[in-house]
Amino acid sequence: MRISNSFSEGEIQVLEFMLQTILRGGTPTMAARHKDFASLYRKVMSMKTRLETKKASKSSVGMVDGVEEDDSHEAVG
Repeated sequence: MRISNSFSEGEIQVLEFMLQTILRGGTPTMAARHKDFASLYRKVMSMKTRLETKKASKSSVGMVDGVEEDDSHEAVG
């Protein structure tokens, strides 16, 4: 599924830095200091939300909600 394939030059730099750092066995915490990190993070989270929404709409076809419990029908005794 195509959500978005347009990343800014700065966002691409952040991704490249994170991937290279991880491949070298390091942690990508320094990437969070990059000025385009917040933009990239928001974009990724937006993509994730859209995918989850799309999956939920597909998987809910034919699904039935569960029965709500009602205390008024309990046996008295």
